[in-house]
Amino acid sequence: MEKMFYLLSALLIASLQALTAQQPDATQLMDRSRDLTMSGNLQSTITLTITEKNGATRTRVVNMVSKTYGDTEKRMMKFLDPADVRGTAMLIIDNKEGQDDMWIYLPALRRTRRIVSTEKGKSFMSSEFTNADMASGANSDFNIRHMPESGENGIWVIESVPVNDDVADEYGFSRKVTWLEKQGLKIRKIDFYNFDGDLFKTIEILKTQPKTGGGEGYIMTEMYAKNHLNGRTSRVLFDELNTSASIPDNTFIADNLAR
Repeated sequence: MEKMFYLLSALLIASLQALTAQQPDATQLMDRSRDLTMSGNLQSTITLTITEKNGATRTRVVNMVSKTYGDTEKRMMKFLDPADVRGTAMLIIDNKEGQDDMWIYLPALRRTRRIVSTEKGKSFMSSEFTNADMASGANSDFNIRHMPESGENGIWVIESVPVNDDVADEYGFSRKVTWLEKQGLKIRKIDFYNFDGDLFKTIEILKTQPKTGGGEGYIMTEMYAKNHLNGRTSRVLFDELNTSASIPDNTFIADNLAR
């Protein structure tokens, strides 16, 4: 009986090792997935709708332009409506490796300031998205691994845990779990867990469209965030997409936020 127990245990361990060996590297999958979302030249109108638990809604309308430079994507967002946020602008330098850089212009103060790392986990314009959600984040900030169910039903399920407490505080979560389609590596959804280990937010990618020109990759055109603790939701909808816009390189400098 004892020999049978050890034999079964050895077979189970061997099976698990074989399964793990068949899985592609989780970090490489996340890197590749990030690359596929690089938009190239893009100009769009964005509608951000924030819905309270009681059903009350607020809407922000944003003009966004973005441009890809190798492994870096730069985005300029300027708020058009409503009146209380009109003129607010953000510049995001989304780096594949190293820290992302962010600046914000607040018209009431008539000044531009840098968004420091401790603010990246804070709400983006009072929505359930955060400033950090506006960029991809460097995978080097996380320990990345497959979850046990990864690979089932055509989905890679990948956990990303901040490498230390400072990084966790910066992003505002203890870990996240990303669902990637095996075919095409599109992001389905991302679950975020707080510092008590509870699921507190889910971001779903509801709609995408292929990049123009026949290249690989896609553009996320509708995203939905739900806070499971307070019942609030936020939806981002891209409209009037122009993927052939001519965007000058000097668009993406902090001095232009106030213009």
